[in-house]
Parts: sequence; structure tokens; C-alpha cells
Amino acid sequence: MKIAMMGIRGIPAKYGGFETFAEQLAPRLAEKGHHVIVYGRSNIIKDYKTGDYYKGCEIVILPTISHKYLDTVCHTFLSVIHSLFHRYDVILICNAANSVFAFIPRLVGQKVLVNVDGIERKRTKWNWLGKLWYLLGEIFSSIFPNEIVSDAKVIQEYYWNRYRKKSKFIPYGANVGKLNTYQILDKFGVKPEEYVLYVSRFEPENNAHRVIKAFSNVNTKKKLIMVGDSLYALEYKKHLYDLAKSDDRIIFTGYVFGTGYKEFQSNAYCYIHAGEVGGTPPALVEAMGFGNCVIANGTPGNIEVVGDAGLIYAKNDEEDLRKKLQYIIDKPEVIKLYKEKALRRIQECYSWETVTDKYESLFLNLLGT
Repeated sequence: MKIAMMGIRGIPAKYGGFETFAEQLAPRLAEKGHHVIVYGRSNIIKDYKTGDYYKGCEIVILPTISHKYLDTVCHTFLSVIHSLFHRYDVILICNAANSVFAFIPRLVGQKVLVNVDGIERKRTKWNWLGKLWYLLGEIFSSIFPNEIVSDAKVIQEYYWNRYRKKSKFIPYGANVGKLNTYQILDKFGVKPEEYVLYVSRFEPENNAHRVIKAFSNVNTKKKLIMVGDSLYALEYKKHLYDLAKSDDRIIFTGYVFGTGYKEFQSNAYCYIHAGEVGGTPPALVEAMGFGNCVIANGTPGNIEVVGDAGLIYAKNDEEDLRKKLQYIIDKPEVIKLYKEKALRRIQECYSWETVTDKYESLFLNLLGT
């Protein structure tokens, strides 16, 4: 099959969950013999040009507008117009905000899927116009594509209950295993098992402020490693730094990808996931794949992923998070149990190989082959 992926910043991943998703899925589809084309944005992907290949995938770089509200939709619009001249068998569009364009490739007979992600309109970073666009995106997702994909059962249920739209459930995936290298740890002066890890974009609904407040009241010499940054929520980012300035145990690293990210995940004492919006949280699944004991915010999506393989604290409850964190620090003997459970759960439910097989099967079914 000739498969195009768009609606993302491009690969190699330099930003977030959809980019990592594409970097994991696209090469695996290419290894199966498919011709995979991944669209990227000129303001993000600097080391590759149109026609280059990355891990067996053809790269197409198109311009965009570097703006919080225009970047994604402008680039996706150009991508779908570009697709009209290249006769793809299947187009996978990421993000419900881009679903308004899903009908365009269908005009020339191309099959289109939309991975809708979570309920983005609930994110506080969007103003009323952004939230309205995402609401329209949900509606368009239920109309324009041939198929929609939900990466969590709670999102699948949401689309059925609200729009009476059936979707295919295919979760986000994770690799299993650790790195036994420590370069990023050495860079920031931390030791294996001597830090708690938090990873997210610094946006209010990811609750980094609650993590800092909870950790500040935990009795421990361990560090808190805050991996992440923000392109737009600069006031919130400043607020986080202000909260942490009196606690020298808290270390901000900025964005970390690739080997450094894997090293942080591989050597953490435990991992905190505090996000409250979205379907299957990529960083949470990845943390479990690295064999971490996870402590997660009590949202339906997080509970779905964790099952009994980690600890859940009451939704957005800083005091309960503090208690859970203090417990896991005071009871290191339970860490091994949760780490083993996390690995088993990822192997059984969230492996990238299984995810790839499900996407391939869905694409073939759409094509009637």
C-alpha cells in the first residue's frame, strides 16, 4: 500500500505524542513492505528535505505558519492539497482539528482515516475560538473520513455516546526494555533510582504545578526531574519555575528526546503522570514500557491504561498525590512488584508490533483487500 501520514510536525520526533506515534508506526509499516510517506513542517524538520528517507519512510516537507492557532491546520491543508497529485491508497490524518480537510482526498478516491486523539477542546490553552474549532473537528470527524480511530476506549465511548459514531479502537504503543547508559543523568547530576520523573508539555491541564506542590511536601532526598517545556504557555511556565525556586531538589531539563529521554525513563525511581485531558497518554504508556512504577492522576483514560499495574491518586488531588509518592518512597519493596506488573501490561496490551498490525489490517479492510 501507498500510505501517507499527516497532521503532525514530522519525523524524527521533536515535540510530542503524535510525532512519536508516527516515528514508531511509519517505519514498522515500511518494514512490512508498504510505501510510507510522512509529511513534516518546515519550521520543525530542519535536517531533512522532500524526497529524503528516514527509517525507510519518504519525507515530504511543506511550509506552515508558526502560530499557535494556525500551524496545524495550515500545514494539514497544504498536505491534503499535495496529496491530490500523488494518489495514495490510504491517508492517516492525526488530530480531530484537521478532520475538516478529510473530505478533500476522498474526492479523488483516496481512503481517509482520522486519529482523533483526546477531547482537545477541554485544554485550557485554547481560547473560545480554539475550543470551537475543536468542537467542529469532533463533528467533522464523525462525518468526513472513511474511518476514525480512537486510541482509548473512553474516547471510543465518547464518540459513540455524543455523535453515535463508531470508531476503531487502536491504542498508543510502547517499546519494552531499558537503556543501561547514563549520559543525560550525568549531564544533570542525578543518579539511577535517585529521582522521580515527570514528563509533559507545560500546560495547565497537565498539572505540573500540582506535581511540584505535592513533591515539595514529600520527605525525601530524591530529586524531581521535570522533562518538558512550552512553546506558548509562557506565563504558566514561569509560574512553575517560581513554585520550584525554593526547592533545590527540583530540576527542569527542557524537552528531551531520543536517547536522553530513554535514559531518564530507564533509570527513574518512579514516574508521575498528572495529565487530565486526552485518550491514551503516550508518556504514561512509555513509562510503563520502560518498567517504571507509575503514579497516575485518576482520570478515566489514565485508569484505563494503568489498570492494576500502578498507583492512582484522586483526580487533581495534590495531597493524595503527596501521600502516594511518600508511600512509594517509604516502601521501596513494592516498587519491584509494580514494575513487573507494568511490563506485563504493556506487553499484553500496548506493544507497537500489535498496534502496527491493527493499523495495517484496518487499512487493508478499507481497501477491500
